[in-house]
Amino acid sequence: MAALTGGEAAEPGRETVWPAPAKLNLFLHVTGRRADGYHELQTVFQLIDLCDSVGISVRDDGVIERPEGPADVPPDSDLVVRAARALQAASGSHLGATLRIRKRIPMGGGLGGGSSDAATTLLALNTLWGCRLGIEELARLGLPLGADVPVFVRGFSAWAEGVGERLTPLDLPERWYVIIHPGVGVSTRDVFQSPELTRNSPLITIRAFFEAGGRNDCEPVVRARCPEVAAALDWLSRYAPARLTGTGSCIFASCATAIEAERIAAHVPDEWTSFVARGLNISPAHRSLT
Repeated sequence: MAALTGGEAAEPGRETVWPAPAKLNLFLHVTGRRADGYHELQTVFQLIDLCDSVGISVRDDGVIERPEGPADVPPDSDLVVRAARALQAASGSHLGATLRIRKRIPMGGGLGGGSSDAATTLLALNTLWGCRLGIEELARLGLPLGADVPVFVRGFSAWAEGVGERLTPLDLPERWYVIIHPGVGVSTRDVFQSPELTRNSPLITIRAFFEAGGRNDCEPVVRARCPEVAAALDWLSRYAPARLTGTGSCIFASCATAIEAERIAAHVPDEWTSFVARGLNISPAHRSLT
């Protein structure tokens, strides 16, 4: 695949800021479990315009540092640092980077913020360092960091299978979403290790999804283990069909207009955080590269 734009490395020291969008899982079926312990899935990733920001300053000394980011994530464990080091190793670049992560996407909410931050780091540094790797190469670098990283690297809303890496672009109808974060995080590992998790959902087709939708197989597990999520689901269901996204704690409802979504969000109880977001078919991170 052709390389991304940008053949020359950026000027050291000057910070550029890049968007990292969140995602919703419009449905999530667990269709099996592989011998290596990973789960086979079917899902639809809907990109939304709720974004973190990744500030990047290129360094000429090869050092990769993250002086600003989530307080409870050590820099060396942060996916953005791991992504930068993976790209540095794969490309042979002698440049480094100072990474500053400004979070808006709740952590542990199932919105993919950490994976999106890592993907934006790969996309941006590929340009800023002048690496000229193609999208598929970057997606392969991102997959070991997390199953959601490739969808953010490729930059489009998509039908996904496998562990989430086999992607088919989708042109989804424009919708607005009201999203509620009930103030807690949920461990993906705990959900997928749960003995109650359904692991044998039958495969469906894209056409069947558009005709009848689907469900989130992880929702009953999270509902049973996290009363805050259960309460938020019950509350939002009074206004519109509510669903869990991914394996996190955030829930959402789809609305035809921004006014409808804002109307629901205005009633969200004060102890929860609400967002209104527009669905996107193309990632703003990709638009920043053109």
